[in-house]
Amino acid sequence: MKKILVSAVAIAMAIGAQAQQSEGVKEISLKAKEQYLNIPISHRQGRERMTLKVDGKEERSFNIRIADGEPDYWIFCDIAEFKGKQLTLTYPRPSEGLNKIYQAAEIAGQDSLYRERYRPQVHYTQKRGWNNDPNGLIYYEGEYHLFYQHNPYEREWENMTWGHAVSHDLVHWQELAPALHPDQLGTMFSGSAVIDYENTSGFGTKNNPAMVAFYTADGKRQTQCVAYSLDKGRTWTKYEGNPVIDSGEKWETRDTRDPKVFWYAPKGHWVMVLNERDGHSIYNSTDLKNWQFKSHTTGFWECPELFELAVDGNPENKKWVMYGASGTYMIGSFDGERFTPEAGKFYYVRGNIYAAQCYNNIPAEDGRTIQIGWGQINHPHLPVNGMMTFPTELTLRTTRNGVRLYSYPVSELTQLQHLEGSWTNLKAEEASAKLRPFGKEQALLIKATIRLSHATSAGLGLDGQNIVDYDTNRNTINGTFYSPEDIGSMELTFDILLDSTSAEVYIDGGAYSYVMERRPHNGSGFNFWGTNIMVKNLEVYTLDSIWK
Repeated sequence: MKKILVSAVAIAMAIGAQAQQSEGVKEISLKAKEQYLNIPISHRQGRERMTLKVDGKEERSFNIRIADGEPDYWIFCDIAEFKGKQLTLTYPRPSEGLNKIYQAAEIAGQDSLYRERYRPQVHYTQKRGWNNDPNGLIYYEGEYHLFYQHNPYEREWENMTWGHAVSHDLVHWQELAPALHPDQLGTMFSGSAVIDYENTSGFGTKNNPAMVAFYTADGKRQTQCVAYSLDKGRTWTKYEGNPVIDSGEKWETRDTRDPKVFWYAPKGHWVMVLNERDGHSIYNSTDLKNWQFKSHTTGFWECPELFELAVDGNPENKKWVMYGASGTYMIGSFDGERFTPEAGKFYYVRGNIYAAQCYNNIPAEDGRTIQIGWGQINHPHLPVNGMMTFPTELTLRTTRNGVRLYSYPVSELTQLQHLEGSWTNLKAEEASAKLRPFGKEQALLIKATIRLSHATSAGLGLDGQNIVDYDTNRNTINGTFYSPEDIGSMELTFDILLDSTSAEVYIDGGAYSYVMERRPHNGSGFNFWGTNIMVKNLEVYTLDSIWK
């Protein structure tokens, strides 16, 4: 990121700021003329509370590390909605950094945005700040909406806000202004969104149905709240009757959060799956405002999901899947009020992925169940922490151990791919040589099948880090138990989606997958290893950046 070296006086003149002191001010006032306020951040400073008033009314309040000296990086505050109005920023103490804040049509560092070293090229990351759980995943009128837990004001967790991005193809994303900001009930924790086509809530009309978001307000205790949008998620109104569920006293806990809401067509009512204390509760509603508790399933923690899938693609044979943030799941039945487990708990994904959520409102002609998770990945030297995993399609398939959940990248990935080479029946050293020219690429897709000749271990490393480490003696892949469908097989198929700071690995067509951090590149390159292994098939694809 290009360094911004601008004097406080020049900045103040540029924004028309009226400082109360020439140095070390506690308050600045300015008229909003541009889209962004650019703010210097330093992790050498402790967090302190900043308040933004618009025409004298407090609109936002957040904790921030204002840089008094040289900033570590710059963040931005989107003020487009306040254009033409008088803004006042106040801080608890005099700060030279406050006087360096300036407004502009671009964010500081725009010239290098998405081209920074270690910036993920095929995964969504916000321009600045922290992200964690995906929220409110919903498709509506040609757009896939991605809301997410977001701290706009630094690269660490704080100030939980709903960030917002949209895509037309699940691959290329446009970041929009944050959707939901903290309020008097608390910060904006995780939740979901629906389209109220029948206007059961009265928030919209049948001609202009409301997009309705459900979120947890994290205040003195956690409560469930509602907001709605009539302009495709661009602006939001919080329901004046919030909170709609306040169940902490009943459960003797503050851990009641992450509402996932969907329409249950067989009985014509709304369903909310809510994590409460030791598992997932089911609530019903006819109007999205008044909710009745129905049942509880123990054994899950945070970020509930509940959805129906056809087994082996057979619409006459469907099962329901319930899971939690950790990626463990149960398979069972659901009658609109109670989930009845039949099998589980199992896992289908591991590693640096958490709190995955599935899209609501996918068109019937598409029919896929599409999931995105929080990639718990740090990006060296960037003012950004976390990312979204690449969207995957979830399916149920019959295996020798019963019905199991599979996850594999959505087909839209193919639009980024460029086949660079395809080979068969290579020795390990030959296969390593084929991959050597690609060792410094930021984004690759590698597909391979290896055959072991000894019941030991084998795999593929990159820059001294084992991306795949298959131990047939202990039946583990990178330390996690895995048994292939053919229990006598000495083969393993894996697809690796490699990005600047991460690797997503899909084993045997998605029977098991994991996300891991890709360490900073040391230049030693790719290396297939294992005693007398054969690389039966090897394909390598370069991937276009989603930001081009």
